[in-house]
Amino acid sequence: MEGKKGIIFGGAIVGILSVLLVYLGNPANMGFCIACFIRDIAGGIGMHRAAVVQYIRPEIIGLVLGAFLLALKNREFESRGGSAPFTRFVLGIAVMIGALMFLGCPLRMVLRLAGGDLNALIGIAGFVVGIFGGVYFLNKGFNLKRNYKMPKSEGYLFPIVNVGLFALLLAAPAFLFFSEKGPGAAHASIWISLIVGVIVGAIAQRTRLCMVGGTRDMILFKDSYLLSGFLSILAFAFIANFFMGYFNVGFAGQPVAHVDGLWNFLGMVLVGWASVLLGGCPLRQLILAGEGNTDSVVAVMGMLVGAAICHNFGLASSPKGPTPNGQIAVIICFVIIAIISYLNSEMLSSQSDLKSQSTLSKS
Repeated sequence: MEGKKGIIFGGAIVGILSVLLVYLGNPANMGFCIACFIRDIAGGIGMHRAAVVQYIRPEIIGLVLGAFLLALKNREFESRGGSAPFTRFVLGIAVMIGALMFLGCPLRMVLRLAGGDLNALIGIAGFVVGIFGGVYFLNKGFNLKRNYKMPKSEGYLFPIVNVGLFALLLAAPAFLFFSEKGPGAAHASIWISLIVGVIVGAIAQRTRLCMVGGTRDMILFKDSYLLSGFLSILAFAFIANFFMGYFNVGFAGQPVAHVDGLWNFLGMVLVGWASVLLGGCPLRQLILAGEGNTDSVVAVMGMLVGAAICHNFGLASSPKGPTPNGQIAVIICFVIIAIISYLNSEMLSSQSDLKSQSTLSKS
């Protein structure tokens, strides 16, 4: 797949397959949701005990393996890491807290809109505002410093862990947790979910599909390449939903969603801002992790821990709306990522140093 036609075609496949997964058993408007599926995995391995969201999602495993296999085939696999690992871990937690406030990652935000959920429009507005915030700091020299080449074994570990996770899912030992009701109990068959995940992972690896990158690149470079993939997913998922009778336009009564506009907006502001600092949306982090980028692995581990924190401490929203704990957590995350943004922006930090030196010299 080369050029804009390739990413549009790839987005069309992703949009159609996402609706197909709903037809085959996934929750409505949740053919893919990176945040929700990582949350389910956290529950499945016992990191939280929210009984309605516990299942090892093969789609996540497939995404990683699809990216890994195609990167190997095209000689694009490279083990690299060591760029501000703990900062990336914290940003991963922040992304998850924002996503579970909104009840969906950027990919699900698009799929929700394609299914008629107008709350996603508010989410998109917040997402764009958050990306503008992140771009502001990029323009001020934000970076998490360079990463370094690492032994290939480092890059192989994450795909191997995912293979092990899939083996556990097949074996279904007693120490795993599986929802008997709720979103965690709604899923397509294991093998179909895995195969679709591999296909989407390969497409995302080949096209560099990224929900954050599309808006960021339009703001910075007026480059619509990645944004065209975003729009293609929206268009073809809408068409598939319409013809399969899943399209239901409105705010109220949408599946796994709430109507609190302010916190839908703020949750996605947080996701957009933190994702720009990480260099990509949750989907992109999984793909990069499959390509051998251990910095992205650390970000994904932050999301996994973030999901556990959300459900262990009552931060995650529900269809009834956001929780007070979740609202406080989002505000705290804004403060934390503002500090991270400032301290890692070379122009801002250097101006602060000059002011400090000037004050000292005058004294």
